[in-house]
Amino acid sequence: MSSTKPPRTTTLTRGAITGMAAARLGAARLGQRLRPPASTPAARALAQDRDEAQLGRILFQALSQLRGSALKVSQLLSMDIGFLPAGVRRELAGACYQVRPLNRALIGKVFRQAFAQEPESLFDHFEPTAFAAASLGQVHRAKLQGFGAVAVKVQYPGIAATIPSDMLLLRHALKVLGGTLPLPPQHVIDQVLADIEATLLREVDYRQEAAQQQWFAQHAARPGVVIPQVLMSHTRAQVLTQQHLSGLHLNEWLASQPSQAERNAHGQRLFDWFMHCAFELGHIHADLHPGNFLFIADDVHGQALGILDFGCTRPLSPEFRRLILAHWSAVLLPCSPDRDSALLQSYIRMGLIAPDISMQTFVSDIMPALIPLQAWATEPFRQSHFDFSHKSMLTQPSSQYQKNFGQKMCGLPAELPTFDRAWLGLMHMLSHIGARICVDNPWLQRRS
Repeated sequence: MSSTKPPRTTTLTRGAITGMAAARLGAARLGQRLRPPASTPAARALAQDRDEAQLGRILFQALSQLRGSALKVSQLLSMDIGFLPAGVRRELAGACYQVRPLNRALIGKVFRQAFAQEPESLFDHFEPTAFAAASLGQVHRAKLQGFGAVAVKVQYPGIAATIPSDMLLLRHALKVLGGTLPLPPQHVIDQVLADIEATLLREVDYRQEAAQQQWFAQHAARPGVVIPQVLMSHTRAQVLTQQHLSGLHLNEWLASQPSQAERNAHGQRLFDWFMHCAFELGHIHADLHPGNFLFIADDVHGQALGILDFGCTRPLSPEFRRLILAHWSAVLLPCSPDRDSALLQSYIRMGLIAPDISMQTFVSDIMPALIPLQAWATEPFRQSHFDFSHKSMLTQPSSQYQKNFGQKMCGLPAELPTFDRAWLGLMHMLSHIGARICVDNPWLQRRS
């Protein structure tokens, strides 16, 4: 791995990158609008997807130039279904696979600032080469006498200082695109970006992450689920030390050709754990991507699922939990005027649309934009057991339907963007595992 430089932190440099990105996005969108329209619906859909991907590449390239929190910002936006067009989200999703290793001198600088000593003095053994990357840092193996193997997460220097300018770039970019792409209203965009910025500011303090990890270990422990122990004595704002878990990440585990029974068992553990956290405890791990899970098989834990990285978590209020469950119940009703009425009332109670929206407008302008997503999200609950190897593809509504909904959208419950990202991550994890699991649960009544 080649080493990386610290993020660009000067106002002039980051401002120039932001301005250039806004100009490129504007020029690209102008060129797309001046191009003669395609002659068939299929050709228009293909052109739209190609145009969205071009804009996503420009945005991601700018974020990558800024370095800083760009990878995490891209990852979060790529998981916000309905916020950005599918082609843009697909390009930003590539951030999940970018790695930027720190050189040894920068690692030493972080430890001197945090502990006033080198990592080799703090640990009995410290490997200077990282064995894993995180969106805001990287992870090293180390050993502590009397404890054994530990994993040490080291944050990229200067990352916290980059967050405001990264978010400024996004705000400028979305203003450029807002007049031509089917984006939500500006106040909704502001709300989502404010939530992302708050998430990032929490994540750059590893002491907060350590406290969350300890909370989940104490309250969300379940058979077959392992949450590594945190060592607070060796944890600071930019360094987090925890028990090292031995296991395989998802792709490595799948390459080992696990049996269907093993797939089912791990999928059931993951589903049950998330549902328990969401609807019993009211507190979720909100960063459910393959890098944050380990498939464990050893003499200590047996067959188990290791849960990593508690930097992005979210409490869910009792009212929000009640609204989500009531909304899912409405989606699962058989198609009928009663179902449509229940959905209308559900969206009004959640604050997504105004109370004065007529049923005719709701059915013609809003349901076509929302029902495909909601049907996909609740698909597993239509039967007592579900085979995620047959999970349907998530279809994107047309840009016109998205535009119609955007014009009538009022706002979002504060917890909804984070919950939606987490649920999308859960569905993708279970689909990749190929698990056949029981989805019956105490919180949601199944409807056929």
